[in-house]
Amino acid sequence: MNDRTTLTRNQLLVLEKLEAARGPVSAYALLDGLREEGFRAPLQVYRALDRLTKAGMVHRLESINSFVACSEHHHHADALTAFAICENCGQVAELSDPSIGKRLGDWVSATGFKADRAVIEFRGLCKDCAAAKG
Repeated sequence: MNDRTTLTRNQLLVLEKLEAARGPVSAYALLDGLREEGFRAPLQVYRALDRLTKAGMVHRLESINSFVACSEHHHHADALTAFAICENCGQVAELSDPSIGKRLGDWVSATGFKADRAVIEFRGLCKDCAAAKG
């Protein structure tokens, strides 16, 4: 589901809030930002995030327990998605490459391990923050 027309009102509001954000947003920050739209309980946000994540429209950044809107136009089933998270400004770069995902999957399968999912997050400094630090 990458069709916005099938989204509920709450899902669309959460997605739009994430798309407008300058970086990752926690569920509670989303709730605070959506109170004027009638959001009252964390469950409203979590339900919307769950559906949007399953649809590949939103990603959860596990290391910082936050969410970002998908910035790449790719088919998630065919590619591993990794994230580069700037420790200074919070910028998140989404990285996707089907060949790398296949290679990592082959390595894991060779061990007999049955992986359900993979999460790859790089933490460091973005180009601008690294240049500013010299």
